[in-house]
Amino acid sequence: MSPKMTDFGSARTLSSDIEEGRTSRVVGTSGYKAPEYASRGVYSTKIDVFSFGVFVLVIISGQKNTILDKRGDTVGDLVRDAWHMWKDQRLHELVDPLLGDRYEVAEITRCAQVALLCAQEDPADRPAMTDVAAMLNSESISLPMEPKQPAALIHGCADRGTTTTYMGQSSSTIEVTITSSAPMSTRVQIILDPEV
Repeated sequence: MSPKMTDFGSARTLSSDIEEGRTSRVVGTSGYKAPEYASRGVYSTKIDVFSFGVFVLVIISGQKNTILDKRGDTVGDLVRDAWHMWKDQRLHELVDPLLGDRYEVAEITRCAQVALLCAQEDPADRPAMTDVAAMLNSESISLPMEPKQPAALIHGCADRGTTTTYMGQSSSTIEVTITSSAPMSTRVQIILDPEV
């Protein structure tokens, strides 16, 4: 009755003197792959941290982390939903109903917060696995920070600070919003002259 987790070896290809690399061959299970690895092939030890975080959320919820690849999603709905429930102090809604009331709210809250820290979109925001183990093993260790909100899917694209374009159209106006990693969005409105 001592479960073991295996196959978090995505970062195994790294040699001890390389902190980060890039590959054109991305492998792994959709929903568990870190955003930087899934979208750009960038790998580091932090991609396994992301996978572990998603795995913990799956254990807590009994749900899959669904990724909408065709809509530009790299985080998944389970991570987004868990973050909102954690932030609103509604984690009881995340817990797998099969557990009934056989869990401690404080333990679920701590595990969910650590999982969300692991599942941060930016690898620099994810803790090292040694820190994760320490946070999960000791209630006396205060958690270092709050997890950042995952990017929401907006108009069919995940808002990740990359370039996205949304076009909406009313009867006589077309609105185009262009968002990039720059701090400002550009909004263009094209007024159609119905008489032309």
